[in-house]
Amino acid sequence: MTDIAAQTQSSLVKIIAARQVKGRVPGIVGGVAREGVLAWSAGVGSADVGSPGVAPTADSQFLIASQSKTLTAVLIMALRDEGKLSLDDLLEKHIPESKHHGITIRQMLSHVTGMQREPVDEVWSVFEFPDRAQLITGWNDAERVGRPHDRWHYSNLVYSLLGELVARLDGRDWMDSIRARILEPLEMRRTSLGFDGGPAATGYYVPPYSDVPVLEPVFDLGAMAACGGLASTAEDLAKWTSFVANPVDEVLAPDTLEEMCQPQIMADVDQWTLGFGLGFMLLRQGERVLVGHTGGMPGHITGSFVHRPSGTAGIALMNSTSAPDPAGLAAALALEVLDNDPLPDAPWMPGTSVPAEFTGLLGTWFSEGQPYVFFVVDGRLHARGAAAPAHKPPSVFTPVGEDLYRTEAGRERGELLRIARDPSGAVKTLHWATYLFTREPYAFGEWLK
Repeated sequence: MTDIAAQTQSSLVKIIAARQVKGRVPGIVGGVAREGVLAWSAGVGSADVGSPGVAPTADSQFLIASQSKTLTAVLIMALRDEGKLSLDDLLEKHIPESKHHGITIRQMLSHVTGMQREPVDEVWSVFEFPDRAQLITGWNDAERVGRPHDRWHYSNLVYSLLGELVARLDGRDWMDSIRARILEPLEMRRTSLGFDGGPAATGYYVPPYSDVPVLEPVFDLGAMAACGGLASTAEDLAKWTSFVANPVDEVLAPDTLEEMCQPQIMADVDQWTLGFGLGFMLLRQGERVLVGHTGGMPGHITGSFVHRPSGTAGIALMNSTSAPDPAGLAAALALEVLDNDPLPDAPWMPGTSVPAEFTGLLGTWFSEGQPYVFFVVDGRLHARGAAAPAHKPPSVFTPVGEDLYRTEAGRERGELLRIARDPSGAVKTLHWATYLFTREPYAFGEWLK
């Protein structure tokens, strides 16, 4: 089941055991995924207090609540890629009944619409959740409590509307789209709308002045399912986080998933440890950023976060309303493995040829007085600043014409690189993003003399 060293596994068990004790959580499942599989998992405590000591497992379902939003966001981006919407479309273009004008789909994905957090009628007090018609009526009655893109303001109401948008543009219920477009291709067989009837953790609330857990109810969220209706397991979430690290085109193009992970807004404006992309939380842990989401329903607190460059993810599933920080626990599991049992570097593989058009182009060039090195890897042109930090990837170029290249990745992504030659055909200068590159360092004015 695992390629994680025994010493690291022992440390992982200690992490979840300490959280279970300190947080007084009836049961916890912790997991670490890497290389596309659940590499480690363990359960501590009780899945059901009626069977003390029978811990939940990687196949025990928990309500993953707002982690559902990441799947909803992927559906929206897939529909965008199919040309059925634009991120800058106004919501009323697709849901004409909406009376809140000027809200874009991009704003909705990143929680910057300014709309109120929950549907009207205090659903979390009466536990009566809207159907699709009631959702639209309630949306129109809801307040816009802030200016658009003024600041981050989390909204379950907004993500419920994104579920309605999916249903209208995909021609089927939100859950049917989730099943067909995500769960079946990724073989997430135990992710379902609510519990599927198989092994599951029972949800509790542990009062602050008593050690006797109180059973929590399970609700049907109705048309709010897109913001938090799914149940899943550590085994399935390992598949999901592995997809987030390395997308498959059948579900979503890798470039689109990368777009989703670009920061749109800072949620933590004091310490800049939490940003939000298009549907994903961006959690800074030291020098690393982990991508994922947390979830909370009565009796179930969960989180899954992946370090995309390494494909290493932490998964935390807890069956208590009052459980400790799920993002912190998921991150702690992933970082324990990244810090103490990382995968070895992939072996260096030699190339086979250097394209003739790169003759005279490779080596050191200078721009604005700074050196840049142009080099070939596997027949493709790369460049990086000589003083660039080690964690910064090089720029990669794709030919688009004679002596003309587009920057595909890295510094100046999207910009053109033009190669100028002298009458003999030798490379004379480069212009990258219009900036001049020469073989010798020059001041700006010196080159003009």
